[in-house]
Amino acid sequence: MTTTPAARDGRQARWDQHKEERRRQIIDAAIAVVEESGPDAEVRVQQIAERAGLSRTVVYRHFEDRADLDRAVQATILDAFWAQLLPEITLDGTVPQIIERGVGTYVRWAVAHPALHRLADHDVTSGGRTDHSGGPLEQGLERVAGQIAGIVQLGVVALGGTLSEEGRASIDPLAYGMVGAAFSSVRRWLVHPDPTLTPDAVITLVSQTLWFAVDGHARRFGVRIDPDRPVQDIAGEVLAGLVEGGGR
Repeated sequence: MTTTPAARDGRQARWDQHKEERRRQIIDAAIAVVEESGPDAEVRVQQIAERAGLSRTVVYRHFEDRADLDRAVQATILDAFWAQLLPEITLDGTVPQIIERGVGTYVRWAVAHPALHRLADHDVTSGGRTDHSGGPLEQGLERVAGQIAGIVQLGVVALGGTLSEEGRASIDPLAYGMVGAAFSSVRRWLVHPDPTLTPDAVITLVSQTLWFAVDGHARRFGVRIDPDRPVQDIAGEVLAGLVEGGGR
């Protein structure tokens, strides 16, 4: 009996789905083991396999090696974190509130999931060094910085400022630098041998530092930010003024 192409395609689709479900089963098991073991524990593949109800051999059928498994786990952890963080980066509220909302989301997640933060914050391909080579962490930081850069550009215009070509070009490294500074500060606090600051104190410290940077650079672009007024209210006044001016 000859197998039709449709039948072969159907079997292949079912097999691909099975492999994807099995990979997800292994990744979920790894995340559970990491959370249970704590940030300083060494998690073995055998522990992950047992948690998933599989053998080590089956685990390695779905991943090239340990680094491949770790990369997949790291990417999954970070995807879940970005899904919480990115929706908070909007123009809703005052500028200090916008900053504190994003910083607070990050700090509270890191405190709630210290082991996941430790894994997500490391380069899984080079002995635990922080990843600056285009891995999941670096890609995620670029996503956050890109979203912030876009909001800054919109905010400058909305608040009545102007951007020269050089000013526009400077927003990308500025946004990336602020994101990197926030992550570095929280990272240092989490690993400090004697952390005396509370999470709320860290949120305030990092948020204020970023606010000072935003306020200072805004002045370069001709924008004076009122820290007590919602951005949308200020932008509405600017837009109303432009409309009124255009009508005269």
